[in-house]
Amino acid sequence: MKKYDGAILVTGGAGFVGSNLAMTFKARYPEQEIIVLDNLKRRGSEFNLGRLADAGIRFVHGDIRNPEDLSFESKIDLLLECSAEPSVLAGFGGSPEYLINTNLTGTINCLEVCRKHKADVVFLSTSRVYAYDPLNAVPVTEGATRLVWSTEDGPQGWSPRGVAEDFPIYGAKSMYGATKLCSEFVLEEYRAMYGVRGVVNRCGVIAGPWQFGKVDQGVFSLWMQAHYFKRKLKYIGFGGSGKQVRDLFHPADLFDLIELQLADWNKADGGIFNVGGGLEVSLSLLETTMLCEQITGNRIEVLRDPENRPADMAIYLTDTAKVRETFGWTPKKSARDILTDLFDWVREHEKELELLGKM
Repeated sequence: MKKYDGAILVTGGAGFVGSNLAMTFKARYPEQEIIVLDNLKRRGSEFNLGRLADAGIRFVHGDIRNPEDLSFESKIDLLLECSAEPSVLAGFGGSPEYLINTNLTGTINCLEVCRKHKADVVFLSTSRVYAYDPLNAVPVTEGATRLVWSTEDGPQGWSPRGVAEDFPIYGAKSMYGATKLCSEFVLEEYRAMYGVRGVVNRCGVIAGPWQFGKVDQGVFSLWMQAHYFKRKLKYIGFGGSGKQVRDLFHPADLFDLIELQLADWNKADGGIFNVGGGLEVSLSLLETTMLCEQITGNRIEVLRDPENRPADMAIYLTDTAKVRETFGWTPKKSARDILTDLFDWVREHEKELELLGKM
């Protein structure tokens, strides 16, 4: 990656993904000016401020919903758009106002920064842009520890390897997914109208240290912390078996991809890429329980609720063929590596996390 003369701005930079990317960029390119902006709304993000400061990263307490918070004296050359209300359940049974203002209006405000500064943008989107009904219509069978797709034929963009970029985007997907997809469309207009260079990474589940797992997001961190602190868990949906499946990948692997993309904008600009662990780095909740038991040595009570939650999916796997072929990228960390990294982090920060869990 070339050195940017101006600053790299990381929005949502005190959150799980943003802080990890900011820290890795600073470690890899110590002379590069890096600014992180965050509203600190999500509990736990305040614990990242110390390590960001120690690394020489400037923190700005601001909100992407407020354009005035995005006014910087420093020249911005690259924006990593990591800010979001990431909960798939956000808006169900209540107002979606905060989610829409953050995930759509906030993105537009960030793109205005790019237009004014002539900055590049890496937009972190989500696998949730894809409609869930077509995916849930693919037949599954119940294996010993996970649900498995039981056909070779399915909708466009689907194969037993997972979901590709041409999978249907029309249909219900959650308000979270809808706002991120709208943001992708707006980014494309900024490319066409203003010459903003941008790449979209539709990320699956990202998991690793500094993820303060909550019930509605950060499931793998939630699972590890529950085992470490011996708290109860619950399998929700799909009969309460815990056999629903997700792939996952580590923020260090995401950094490696972004570094490859920034090194070759001819390939990256205008691109949309599905990014995830794929079949090789995937787990069911039941398998996650088994791995957490092995790593922590603790066995906990796991309750069962057979009723599905809104917008849930039996299986989601990422087909990473496009990003592999374009950039030669594949995730390096296995599922066990990711959970082990989580365990080591929880053990190191046991007191803070135990306190956070009681709040």
